[in-house]
Amino acid sequence: MGKRNLALIAATVVSVIYGVTFTIAKDVMPAYVKPFGFIVLRVGGSAVLFWLCSLFVDKEKIDLKDFPRIVAAAFFGVAFNMLTFFEGLSLTSPIMASVLMVTTPMIVLVLSAIIMKEKILGKKALGIFLGLGGTVLLILYGKSVGNADNALWGNFLVFVNAISYGLYLIIVKKLMDKYDPFAFVKWIYLFGFFMVLPFGYQQLAEVNLPGLPFHIGVKVAFVVIFSTFLTYLLNLLSMKELKPTTVAVFIYLQPFFATVFAIGLGKDELSIVKLLSALLIFVGVYLVTMTGRKVSSGQ
Repeated sequence: MGKRNLALIAATVVSVIYGVTFTIAKDVMPAYVKPFGFIVLRVGGSAVLFWLCSLFVDKEKIDLKDFPRIVAAAFFGVAFNMLTFFEGLSLTSPIMASVLMVTTPMIVLVLSAIIMKEKILGKKALGIFLGLGGTVLLILYGKSVGNADNALWGNFLVFVNAISYGLYLIIVKKLMDKYDPFAFVKWIYLFGFFMVLPFGYQQLAEVNLPGLPFHIGVKVAFVVIFSTFLTYLLNLLSMKELKPTTVAVFIYLQPFFATVFAIGLGKDELSIVKLLSALLIFVGVYLVTMTGRKVSSGQ
């Protein structure tokens, strides 16, 4: 199996994990842990895991001139990204949040055209619009999971998170081209931890961690280990072989997997509209990844 196919599989697995995470994290927030307190747990726990892993891989020194880019990646990819996402998710529903995340490929496409001078090809644009059409169907006719206390503000924060993540994908790509992922991802999370700590310290201090129900503790651990640590590793693997626009388009799969997970829990129901949405999303991903192969062949 080629490296590109492995990268595509890694990106798909990330979408599955994130699709599940929308409902799992919603079960934790804000009843047991408030959003910013959860972020401190998530980033701090992942930082520890990344630094432990770095002890068993080859050491690679980071040039001092690249640390400003690492700090920027920490801000857009960890701190601002996660703070806006978890706060938004706590106010809106999991499926609504997952659907809003599909604006990221559009954002990355525009930013890549401006910053990286990347050409917007016909099939890639068609794939993005087909995927967007599928998500529009889902957002208009798909039943939401959970309660939405302040959906308008929550949806806005999730959209801001999508913009932040789009910027991160572009910023981190140059680091990927120069370093092994483990050389800088530990620094991204370390800087990210100190950025989120002032916002979430008080909320975390209010949590009685030993007193959390077992099933809630398992869900917190899932978000730290799988939704953060593992997904970032898989994202870095996929970005090593794929363009930012190709990686971003896999976000189209998240509403589908979020819906499937909700149906499995009996919180939603299957319909023709959702099947059609899934079909459009998968066709959109196919077109973008096939186009991406031609574009990246010269790199």
